Amino acid sequence: MTADAPDTPLPDETRLGRVALRVADLDEVTAFYRTVVGLDVLLRSDGAATLGVGDDPILRLVADETAAPRDRSQAGLFHSAFRVPSRTALGAALERVRERWTLSGASDHHVSEALYLSDPEDNGVEIYRDRPREAWPRSADSTAEMGTYPLDLESLAEASDGAADAPAGTDLGHVHLEATSLPDARSFYVDALGFGVQVEDRGALFLAAGDYHHHVGVNTWNRRTSPAGGRGLSWFEVVVPDGETLVAVRDRLADAGVESRETDRGIELRDPDDVAVRLRAE
Repeated sequence: MTADAPDTPLPDETRLGRVALRVADLDEVTAFYRTVVGLDVLLRSDGAATLGVGDDPILRLVADETAAPRDRSQAGLFHSAFRVPSRTALGAALERVRERWTLSGASDHHVSEALYLSDPEDNGVEIYRDRPREAWPRSADSTAEMGTYPLDLESLAEASDGAADAPAGTDLGHVHLEATSLPDARSFYVDALGFGVQVEDRGALFLAAGDYHHHVGVNTWNRRTSPAGGRGLSWFEVVVPDGETLVAVRDRLADAGVESRETDRGIELRDPDDVAVRLRAE
């Protein structure tokens, strides 16, 4: 952990691993993440696809034709955020979106530059690149300060190398959730799981391990009133640096009264809106 990083129960080395979506049309959604986001198809069967970069899986798509579309009242995914390692790679992503899809938004957040769109089944997608951490504005308590300002798309496009694929180093930078209650989300993700609050503002929490700007975002902007369900987010994965940390997290969750179950790679628990969170060690 860096010298000025906020002290959080989760180590600064904590990161996100994979995100999984339930989809109705596996072929169409796979093609989107392959050709627009630029991920490689690592594994494919009749009922599922795993995509990533190189040998690193980032996204799991599971076909479920019987799942109903997510209701407007249901909590769940706001967006999955795919982080690319450079402005050049983000410029190439912008080119792919312009050629093959529709951009719904773009923002300069001071800590990052971000593109926003939706996949064929209306799951939110962010593609972004971080600015160097030493350039991030910080408040007096060392937490990151984020804003939302217009992004110079033409300058970004000029940085592109025209790549059709996301480069090595691309990963799942964060997930952003829609919740029914911010206090309940804070109790789970901060008090029990161990993320720290980087920003709390206007109906949203931005939560991180160490001094990252956020690994998990949670908002109540669309006034969701019922638990997650239907198509869309199935689970996302939090990866801690070692087995000792995983045991400490499991014990902390038990002390907080949060039930978990063992999986073949770690543990799984459910947040107050019934979103599945999987934890494993590196």
